[in-house]
Amino acid sequence: MTAIWIKDPLAILAEGAERGIVVRGGRIIELVPAGGTPVTADITVYDASAHAVLPGLINTHHHFYQTLTRALPAALDRELFPWLQALYPVWARLTPESLELGVTVAMSELLLSGCTTTTDHHYVFPAGLEESVDIEVGVARRLGMRVLLTRGSMNRSVKDGGLPPDSVVQDEDTILADSERVVAKFHERGEDAMVQIALAPCSPFSVTTSLMASTAALAERLDVRLHTHLGETQDENRYCEEIYGCRPLDYLEQTGWLNHRTWLAHGIHFDAPEMVRLGRAKTSISHCSCSNQVLASGCCPVCEMEDAGVSIGLGVDGSASNDESNLMQEVRAAFLLQRARYGVGRVSHKDALRWATKGSAACVGRPELGEIAVGKMADLALFKLDELRFSGYGDALAALVLCGAYRADRVMIAGHWRVIDGAIPGMDIGDLIRRHSAAARAMHAG
Repeated sequence: MTAIWIKDPLAILAEGAERGIVVRGGRIIELVPAGGTPVTADITVYDASAHAVLPGLINTHHHFYQTLTRALPAALDRELFPWLQALYPVWARLTPESLELGVTVAMSELLLSGCTTTTDHHYVFPAGLEESVDIEVGVARRLGMRVLLTRGSMNRSVKDGGLPPDSVVQDEDTILADSERVVAKFHERGEDAMVQIALAPCSPFSVTTSLMASTAALAERLDVRLHTHLGETQDENRYCEEIYGCRPLDYLEQTGWLNHRTWLAHGIHFDAPEMVRLGRAKTSISHCSCSNQVLASGCCPVCEMEDAGVSIGLGVDGSASNDESNLMQEVRAAFLLQRARYGVGRVSHKDALRWATKGSAACVGRPELGEIAVGKMADLALFKLDELRFSGYGDALAALVLCGAYRADRVMIAGHWRVIDGAIPGMDIGDLIRRHSAAARAMHAG
């Protein structure tokens, strides 16, 4: 198999790779140091002298279908609970066709931003949308993205004291049976896995205790990961205290979730002893900076979390609360938010890039991703710095964050180019926008 030398990058987020890296068979097989040449024989060369090279970015929390309800007037200027209540009736009108368009838009936007691996948390299952995960897998395979798709769930509707309407929830037996089905059908194991499945009840206020505990047991039996929202708002804390008689993290532990399988979206409202418990359990956190700011949920205490041994990744979250699916922009937002919180001596641009790469890889249980090193998977994002926003830069890697890099020029996944010259080969973006926008308007109108 011919190897590719990604040669003489403008900058690269790796030590000892000043002259680039050599890729073969979907893996990084060699770092080429300053003054060196590859020892690998039979190589082709890609001239990266105009590119800053990063490990492929990894998105640890999203809701793809929400691209269909961006900046929806009924949901503007609301905090989380009323925001959800405004959107649930619209999401109940999802169809297989509109979901496929929403997923394609979300994944394409991520891919163009330098994201090579993404999660998704799909928990809305109105009638006719029972095979949502199947639809997402189809899109991922067409685009060639690496994915960890979660079979989300809600079974506690308004009539049971929850937030969602009856039309988007399912009963526990249906949820558990389909969870087992999609794991058996799609979950791949091994370092080269392209499609993996995790199980993901939505939140403490939309699922029953029985479903939380049963899902944890099923994940243990099937050996897959667990995901949910937790610690996002003070309203959630109050809800758990009133309904369950304890704080959210206590509830998580009581239902069998406080362990290494679990990564949590948001993690804003944990106290210091709870952070220590998270670190000891090897439970990780997806920091969703843009969503937290839009919904005014608070600010994840990232540095205290890391001090407590908690792995931190980044997530763009749903496109109805961000309102975009651009992971490189999320890196910048997380950098600015955490720099404002902790000061210039505590948070650097390299921290933000680390959260989106190595930290996110830890979140999703994929240590073979998120780093440029020999033996790691060949997932890479290459950015040009030839736009007006970069003119006059000094440090190329810092410029990606500080000057607001937005679109990758090249993206490689498993050794294959999936973005070339800032475009997805074979995709008509204009046609996708027209069809997606029409589906969104139909949903909004009801």
